[in-house]
Amino acid sequence: MPRYDFTRHRLYIAAPLDAGRRVELAREQANYLVNVLRMTEGGEILAFNGRDGEWTAKLVLAGRKAVLLEILARQRPQQGGTDLHYLFAPLKHARLDYMVQKAVEMGVGRLLPVLTRHTQVARVNRERMRANVIEAAEQCGILRLPEVEDEAPLETILGTWPEDRWLVYCDENAPVQNPMAALGAAAGATKLALLIGPEGGFDESERQRLLRLPRVVRLSLGPRILRADTAAVAALALVQAVLGDGAGDTPAELDANGQPTP
Repeated sequence: MPRYDFTRHRLYIAAPLDAGRRVELAREQANYLVNVLRMTEGGEILAFNGRDGEWTAKLVLAGRKAVLLEILARQRPQQGGTDLHYLFAPLKHARLDYMVQKAVEMGVGRLLPVLTRHTQVARVNRERMRANVIEAAEQCGILRLPEVEDEAPLETILGTWPEDRWLVYCDENAPVQNPMAALGAAAGATKLALLIGPEGGFDESERQRLLRLPRVVRLSLGPRILRADTAAVAALALVQAVLGDGAGDTPAELDANGQPTP
């Protein structure tokens, strides 16, 4: 697998990427490259769109206002990762920003805000979450951008839960206190989800509903009560280390249709 190039700036581009294509930058992106980074004609960056891998691109100044990127050559193919959904009770702005950024860094593929009995924040700003996803991916070398869903009641999500997806949820009263041992119950799972509840904990009826799922793991995070954003990082690290791509498997390369290559 090609090594990350941290010497060049990375930029998310929504447009398709292939050699020879020219993409006009949005005003904010053009201002960042030209006025903040002081880049000039011919300067090179790395561009990605979450679908086509990572490409070298050079800056083209077209007229007084238009700034283009000319796509040159692909540096890294698109890669998949653990099929991991992250479900969480929404937090207030600054802590939610942090949590979303860390979830992206930890390789989640989907972000689902869930509303529980004790959730303190009833709505999330989906566009703000998306902006945090992109910023985190640009900064840490990730090629895959997780999907961002609208908030939904926990009961609604569990009512249509797919039987083939394991759900790991954090529970301070879990019967198995060793988290590595608890996750062993889902060994070999290819579809995973992690649920972090609100800081007030799950309602007893919610806990009973969770336990009725066909594939569920109650995960203890140790003797300390963690804030929700701290618990997110700890639990995601454990899940990826034991069941995901942190266990040593190289993420599969994807073809143009998003399918693993042979």
